[in-house]
Amino acid sequence: MRSFVLLVISVFVSVFVSAGEINLIKVSKSEKKLYLISDGKVEKEFNVVFGKNPKGHKQQEGDFKTPEGKYTIDWKNPNSKYYLGLHISYPNEADKQSAAKRKVKPGGDIMIHGQKNGFGGLSFISQRFNWTDGCIALTNKDMKTVYDSVKKDTPIEISP
Repeated sequence: MRSFVLLVISVFVSVFVSAGEINLIKVSKSEKKLYLISDGKVEKEFNVVFGKNPKGHKQQEGDFKTPEGKYTIDWKNPNSKYYLGLHISYPNEADKQSAAKRKVKPGGDIMIHGQKNGFGGLSFISQRFNWTDGCIALTNKDMKTVYDSVKKDTPIEISP
C-alpha cells in the first residue's frame, strides 16, 4: 500500500507541478517560433507570425517590421484590442538614437498578442501569413499559455 501511495504522489507531482519559472523568451523570426525558456531549457514552443514586412530590424514607425534584439516584457495588458497582450520594451535607447539620426520616429507599441478580438476563430487562416503592424501574434489558445507563463520584466530576445 505504501508503494502505491508513493507512486500516486510521484505521478501527481510530475503531472501537476509546473516547469520552472520562465526567465527568458526567445523568438526566431526565420523559424517563426517563440520559445519559453526556464534556466536555459526550452519549456514550451509556439508558432508565431510577425509584421507584414518581417525581414530586418524595425527602423521606424509604419515600416511593418518586428524589432530584433534584446528587450523586456515591461507590462501586461489583459484588455488589449487583441486577445491579451505582452508589451515589448521597444524602442530601447539604441533604437531611439538610430531613428533620431535618420530624423524619423522609431515607432512603438510592439506587443506579443493573440488574434484581434472577435476573430480568434480565424487563426487557422491568419497564422499562415505575416499580418501585424510589427507585433508577434499567436493563436488565442497559445497566447493564453504564454500570457499566464510570463511575468513582467521577463527578458525577450528576438533574432532574425
